[in-house]
Amino acid sequence: MELQFIELGKLVVSKTNMRYRRQAPDVADILPTVRKRGVIVPVLVRRVPAPDGGMGGSPETFEIVAGARRFTAASIVADERREAGQDVEPMPCAILSDSDDADAIEASLIENVARLDADEVTQWETFTRLVKEGRDVADLSATFGIPELGVKRILALGNLMPRIRTLYRSGEIDPATVRHLTMASKSQQRAWLALFDDAEAYVPTGHQLKAWLFGGQSIPVKHALFDCEGMNGIVSDLFGEDRYFADADTFWTAQSEAIQARRGDYLDAGWPDVVIVPQHEYFSTWEYEKAPKRKGGRVYIDVRSSGEVTFHEGYITRLEARRLAKGEAIDTGRKPPRPEVTGTMLTYIDLHRHAAVRAALTARPNVALRLMVAHAIVGSPLWTVKPEPQWTRNDWVRESIETCKAETDFDEKRRAVLAVLGFSPDEPTVTGGNGDGVGLVSVFLRLLELPDLVVMDVIALVMGETLSLGSAAVEAVGQEIGVDMARYWQADDAFLELLRDKEVLTRIVADVAGETVASANAGEKTKTLKAIIRNHLAGTEGRTRIEGWVPKWMTFPPDAYTSRGGVGTVEKAASVAAARNPDDPDPADPGTVAGLLEPQSEAAPEREAA
Repeated sequence: MELQFIELGKLVVSKTNMRYRRQAPDVADILPTVRKRGVIVPVLVRRVPAPDGGMGGSPETFEIVAGARRFTAASIVADERREAGQDVEPMPCAILSDSDDADAIEASLIENVARLDADEVTQWETFTRLVKEGRDVADLSATFGIPELGVKRILALGNLMPRIRTLYRSGEIDPATVRHLTMASKSQQRAWLALFDDAEAYVPTGHQLKAWLFGGQSIPVKHALFDCEGMNGIVSDLFGEDRYFADADTFWTAQSEAIQARRGDYLDAGWPDVVIVPQHEYFSTWEYEKAPKRKGGRVYIDVRSSGEVTFHEGYITRLEARRLAKGEAIDTGRKPPRPEVTGTMLTYIDLHRHAAVRAALTARPNVALRLMVAHAIVGSPLWTVKPEPQWTRNDWVRESIETCKAETDFDEKRRAVLAVLGFSPDEPTVTGGNGDGVGLVSVFLRLLELPDLVVMDVIALVMGETLSLGSAAVEAVGQEIGVDMARYWQADDAFLELLRDKEVLTRIVADVAGETVASANAGEKTKTLKAIIRNHLAGTEGRTRIEGWVPKWMTFPPDAYTSRGGVGTVEKAASVAAARNPDDPDPADPGTVAGLLEPQSEAAPEREAA
């Protein structure tokens, strides 16, 4: 490397520089230093060959590989000095030896990462150019000191639509949301952007986006590759504009057959190979290059858990592309060898092995327990397990549950279980797998290594994630454990905002302030009644502070404030009571629910007086 002082007029920013073609970089942080002392650290440059091959007296020029910000600041200072009639100092430059574009790109990014953090989208742009120059993930990882997983995550931004990358660069989308969007198909990305642009719509983000993409909705009929007319198990939305498969198994049976048929059609058409990308993997364009059929280009069938199937025609891996460029042959579509056993014999073997394992499993409940937990975490073709999304359209309610103590405690336990199982701490849930058999076995083997007490902790967390919202099971567990809601909940703005019924508000005033205050304010507006409740809970405006108050609806077991019914928690409690005492009348009978509510309403004054 050669060091020279070069006039600014002989310097240009190289196309390999990561800041090339972008707006002028912000140099406010270094401009005062450059004004006072000039450029101290040399910029990295390389010679630009003259148009005439170095003949004819063409002036020698240099392109800046790294140091565009220093060059910009020096140019500003030079203009200032010319206006003041002062001399302009040349720029200290370290001249690189002749090398390829990939070396120059690496030098640019290393330099800029060291001086000014590059956002992930900028890194993606540069990494993509390096991949096209022949660098692979391992090379990028070693060069920039980033784990290979981190490099892959940055390269995965190539799966995003340009506008989503722009929103991410500007900070309007958080990293967790972008991670999930990189796994979404283009149609799913367009649908998400439509929600993002709609001020009235709820936009799923983070783990809620994951549920929205992979299992939070039924499979649309439009994704079917087969004729759906006359099939059972298809439902329409309220307006009849979209139709969905209510039974996912029915869909996937027919869809898999259609995919295999399309694969056969491609092979019959002369394509050397057709690769079906399974649901738990993703076709990432940065890992492949286009190639025609005659040069060994394959067809990749990208199958998504949403039911959508995309056909990528004419692709080979980048490694194969480099081999082709060197004139080497690539292996295109090897014929599979004849299997050792027939399909019927394989079925015979599988059935007998299955029968033997499940018979032996009955004597090993400790192994069966761990296998059951693995199924609950990962899922399988016979198990469909989904985490409770805890979803609501109301922003107040969503913020209230996300910031409450119970959710904070549960999330702490979740992170501990993720660590025990060897999962990424960024995973939003432990459960919600895609039925991947390899993943199931991996979790099962990990559970076999854990002691019983730790496995029980995992079970408790998994059951909590998959406990259905508003179900009788919540009531039954809460009663059995004896959950003290005052430990986890206290009245917040969302709760008080949602109180609308004047009769109920009056009874709550009696709860926190007593019957005398409730009777004296029975004719007041709801705003006044809420103020009384708020002041007693906070101990303001001269009101006695009430500690640990919980509304009757939220206790275990719950109660009602009126005899009108319509309180879901009370109705679920009636179902639990009937299950405990099967000889009692049917809890589904409206008269029974009213009968259960009436005594609670009559008993309320006694409790209030106490």
